[in-house]
Amino acid sequence: MRDNPEAFKNDVSAAAGRPAAIEVTGLSKRVADASGELTILHSIDFTVGAAETLALVGASGSGKSTLLGLLAGLDTPSSGKVLLDGTDIFALDEDGRAAFRKAKLGFVFQSFQLLAHLNALENVMLPLELRGDDNAREKAEAMLGRVGLSSRLKHYPKYLSGGEQQRVALARAFVTEPPLLFADEPTGSLDAATGEAVIQLMFELNRERGSTLVLVTHDPAMAARCGRTLTIAAGRLA
Repeated sequence: MRDNPEAFKNDVSAAAGRPAAIEVTGLSKRVADASGELTILHSIDFTVGAAETLALVGASGSGKSTLLGLLAGLDTPSSGKVLLDGTDIFALDEDGRAAFRKAKLGFVFQSFQLLAHLNALENVMLPLELRGDDNAREKAEAMLGRVGLSSRLKHYPKYLSGGEQQRVALARAFVTEPPLLFADEPTGSLDAATGEAVIQLMFELNRERGSTLVLVTHDPAMAARCGRTLTIAAGRLA
């Protein structure tokens, strides 16, 4: 584990007096394999404060992306508990977890995950429309303006560069002002210069909105921007 003192100080001041955003207790994940059973995560425990920024780092295959998927309720554990804003997400059924994600979480993926048949504006409007927001268009336009894409509202993903697609993805993630944001290798598909610009923007947006940010990365420079780092090795916290 490694702390960035200056970033962590900012996280702590923002979170003062607020309950933990994420509480993980005894979280394990086992899957069947040719030898019988493979343990991917071994009884993980940690807490993330409200408005804190946390990097999950580790070698390929260490279990960090599996852990992120469990934190977001996209997968189910073999044992253990995850509380997000005080809600035990695995006490919810699948529909309940989906509703919780829609209400509370934002996501940024390495592969952008934009819908090819929707233009930039429509992609950003989608999570708002799913929540029944009557001001979806206005909010999406404003958010795309904030990420510098006011001139690209009607462009479909295939006509956008990788950096532009990831900025659309950031706009979509932040437009609902989620209290919790999860990012999985957000610059993994981008060149170094474009990736740096995207990461700078992501942290700016996160500071503006005060979300709790958990990101998976293999990039030490990106991890150093976070208030705290957890290292995962062979499915355990190092």
